[in-house]
Amino acid sequence: MSNIEQPVYLEEKLEEIYDSGRLDYRSKSFPTWCPGCGYFSIVEGMTTAMNNLSIDPDETVVVSGIGCASRFPFFVNTYGFHTLHGRALPVATGIKVANEKLTVIAVGGDGDAFAIGGAHIPHAARRNVDMTYILFDNGIYGLTKGQTSPTSVLGFKTSTSPFENHDAPLNPLMMLLSYGAAWVGQAYAGHPHHLAKMIEQALAHRGFSYLHVLSPCVTFDKTTKTYKNLGMSVRELPEGHDTGDIMAAMAQARITDTLALGCYFKELRPTLGDGLSDITRRAQGKEKDNLRKHDKPKKSRTNSATKVPRRRAAV
Repeated sequence: MSNIEQPVYLEEKLEEIYDSGRLDYRSKSFPTWCPGCGYFSIVEGMTTAMNNLSIDPDETVVVSGIGCASRFPFFVNTYGFHTLHGRALPVATGIKVANEKLTVIAVGGDGDAFAIGGAHIPHAARRNVDMTYILFDNGIYGLTKGQTSPTSVLGFKTSTSPFENHDAPLNPLMMLLSYGAAWVGQAYAGHPHHLAKMIEQALAHRGFSYLHVLSPCVTFDKTTKTYKNLGMSVRELPEGHDTGDIMAAMAQARITDTLALGCYFKELRPTLGDGLSDITRRAQGKEKDNLRKHDKPKKSRTNSATKVPRRRAAV
């Protein structure tokens, strides 16, 4: 009898959801992605993580670019900023610099992040901006009806690669690790409970945290990054993986035939905000020193220093 699953009643489940407080982080707009899209799991994971961390929605900003992932701010009960294609990170950086107290979350797809927006990632990582960047990777341009993206696999047939894709896909985890991201992890939309835990870890980290989320495009990809294929290829990081060892993290990121889930690397170091605060303090101190110098009374000139006009020579 113990092995028999207990029935789940809708009324009880709804009561459980209401009592959990997760709905406080959801907007009144329902997600408009295709039925079965993995992005639904990311919304649920985000609201669960924010609820567990007791993050104030009124002190939170979610920034997006363009693409399927760009709709994300509409579905969470926070402030949102829908930016231009590929420009989520610089806008998110500006928001964090303007108000260090805000929780800033940037979201983007594989095309938005690594094609037009790729040049912004290394600078956000190296500066260690205190924000979380969640990357929705389905290996395709879904919003524009299914073209190859920077993470599309070799041999993938799309409208822009009818004779198969011959461009090797990028390795985002290797890129972020080499750029100096302070927290790097990977999750899978098909494992929603683990996904929520990974989002929670990323949000809790002080510094630039990058979470790579593998997610199928159920409409335009029927052959490669499907739930079936991803479900068979994902694995957990090895037991005892040292998250403080950058070389161990890179070694795992290089394995692409099976995709490891979990936190690859994390470290605590000064953030961009810390650096700016230090500059402000030092500048203010220097300014005070200059004022003290200017306030000192000037020495009066002696008679010997006074210029005396020459006498005219007699004619």
